[in-house]
Amino acid sequence: MSNPPLLLSRRQFRWRFTHPLLSLKTLFPAAVIVLLLLIVIAPQWFALQGPEEMDMEAVLQPPSWQHFFGTDALGRDVYSRVIYGSALSLSIGVGATLLGCAGGIVLGVLASLGPRSVQKVVVRVLDILLAFPELLLALLVIAVLGRGPVNTLLAVGLSSIAGYARLLRSQILQVKLSGYVQQAVIVGERPLTIVIRHIIPNTLRPLLILVTLGIGQSVLHASSLSFLGMGVIPPMAEWGAMLAEGRDYFDIAPWMSLLPATVVALSVIALTLFGRRLQVLLLQGKSSR
Repeated sequence: MSNPPLLLSRRQFRWRFTHPLLSLKTLFPAAVIVLLLLIVIAPQWFALQGPEEMDMEAVLQPPSWQHFFGTDALGRDVYSRVIYGSALSLSIGVGATLLGCAGGIVLGVLASLGPRSVQKVVVRVLDILLAFPELLLALLVIAVLGRGPVNTLLAVGLSSIAGYARLLRSQILQVKLSGYVQQAVIVGERPLTIVIRHIIPNTLRPLLILVTLGIGQSVLHASSLSFLGMGVIPPMAEWGAMLAEGRDYFDIAPWMSLLPATVVALSVIALTLFGRRLQVLLLQGKSSR
């Protein structure tokens, strides 16, 4: 039995150094997401002090070694508030995305596999919801439910249901026409078995991509609601609420708004890039089969 060659083949060399998983476009957002997860799990490891801890002798101090992001009008450390606000902002984003995805699955299945009368009603409702921007729908929900973290999560999640339902409906309609589903019908499998075993698993790939992209969009929408005064109520540490608090002091303390805004932008960009790379990887895996 011959020993394996010591040198890499050309194909192995290309895979190791040009594979999408090893590219900068994948590693950068993945590193940012891992860092965000660590901050959410253990914010005390990264923060300098508590999010509500005040120092009236250090009011509106610029960024320094003592306060990396400066201080606000109450002497609170902006960097520590951004760290602790990550848990709330990302929790709202992830929770709203899961809520929207769950509601989208229910409506998508009804709109494509339910009785014809139910399909018509659900499709018309989805058409009406898709005619409005998601942020506007979220504002309407907040106007009914009121402000707060839970209501912000519900508002962002409910406003995104129509998008998930439309995608899932289109995927199910495509899968229904595939050969393996038609063969399952011919051999006499029950409709519920066909849905669970064949249709739903083959529609999860694009749904996974949309969920990954949706987390960043949900974080942005939740921050926008708080910035508009319709989301999380201050003095809770949340990215959008911090932006709203720093708006009145932008002329004399721009770091109160600019630095939290930079964190929001970096997080949303990382989540979006990761979703795009995941889409590329899944599509490549599908085409290679």
